[in-house]
Amino acid sequence: MRTIINPTSQSTIQPYCVAALMLASVLTIACKGDQAKAAPPAAPQVLVTSVERRDVPIVIELVGQTKGSQDVEIRARVEGYLDDVAFQEGTMVKKGQLLYRIDPKPFQATLANAKADLATWQARYVKTQNDVKRLQPLAAKQAVSQQELDNAVSSQEAAQAQVQAQNATVDKAQLDLGYTAVVAPITGLAGTTLVRSGALVGRGESTLLTTVSVVDPILFTAGISEAEYLRLGRRADELRKQRGGQSVPVDLVLADGTVHPDKGRLDAIERAVDTTTGTLSLQFRFPNPNGLIRPGQYGRVRFVLETQKDAMLVPQRAVQELQSLYNVTVVGPDNKLVVKTVNVGPRVGSLWVVEKGLEPGDRVVVEGAQRLKPGTVVTTKNAPPAEAGSGTAEPLPAQPHK
Repeated sequence: MRTIINPTSQSTIQPYCVAALMLASVLTIACKGDQAKAAPPAAPQVLVTSVERRDVPIVIELVGQTKGSQDVEIRARVEGYLDDVAFQEGTMVKKGQLLYRIDPKPFQATLANAKADLATWQARYVKTQNDVKRLQPLAAKQAVSQQELDNAVSSQEAAQAQVQAQNATVDKAQLDLGYTAVVAPITGLAGTTLVRSGALVGRGESTLLTTVSVVDPILFTAGISEAEYLRLGRRADELRKQRGGQSVPVDLVLADGTVHPDKGRLDAIERAVDTTTGTLSLQFRFPNPNGLIRPGQYGRVRFVLETQKDAMLVPQRAVQELQSLYNVTVVGPDNKLVVKTVNVGPRVGSLWVVEKGLEPGDRVVVEGAQRLKPGTVVTTKNAPPAEAGSGTAEPLPAQPHK
């Protein structure tokens, strides 16, 4: 018995099969999409570094300005016209060296006149002495009246007083004449002259001519805050004892970054705190045998105040400051972010000393946690040394002066 397939019914079944296959494909794709949406997102990655532990020298750096250990203003002490500037500006001058000469002729004439008046009164004084000597025996014999003798004695005393006055006038005239030669009172570095030959000086005031400074040794003054001063004061005696009574060596860093070859020392501390700035002035003394450092130069002094044992250090960029509170983000054992409040100490190079709030072995986030909330699960990657901020324990060293 033959089975007869109807072509018309076969063509009718094919569209249904195709539709079924397409529906199965759509359902398969939809299921895969649901599975993709259900998969959790990848954990964000942060850069971390471990808390560093080591001994850290705490370095104090102060900005200030140099000045001569002795600055003497050279002024005209008498009035007159300047005849000569007798030194080379900006060079070393010796004590007693002629710097300026004021026209001496008017003072020479005044001195000559004073000496002439002195000679006149000396002659009168001799005459009155002779008169007294002559009248005294006559008065004893009542050959002359007592009044005549008394007048002679009075004239003698008046003449003696005039001689003394004229001696003082001569001395003053000699002093004024000596002031016409302006000499260096000390050995030091002379500045540029403020007046030139032909200028009238000393009229109504002692005209400033120039300044001579002793530059070896040179002084450096810097201001320190009251809190830093108290901290320094507590450590100064201890440091001095540790060094056997010797002063703490101080480096002078010049404006170009070079270090002055000679070590200095703390020379003096100002009597009182400046109420306008709240700072106390410190004075340091440095040898300056070659005269390289001049008064008025700016620079920095630095010295090691103490060495903090086994200090905890983190990169400065890992510390966030908000309303005087310092926070550090760390990655916990479960890879979750935790924010810790810390107490920070001094900055050391690119690092920051943490005095309280962290534990040894904490993994501190250096980068990547800015937009993440505490408790977020993260993956970690060790920060490279440059990112971790591992630097020297002291401020970046300046180049040695050549």
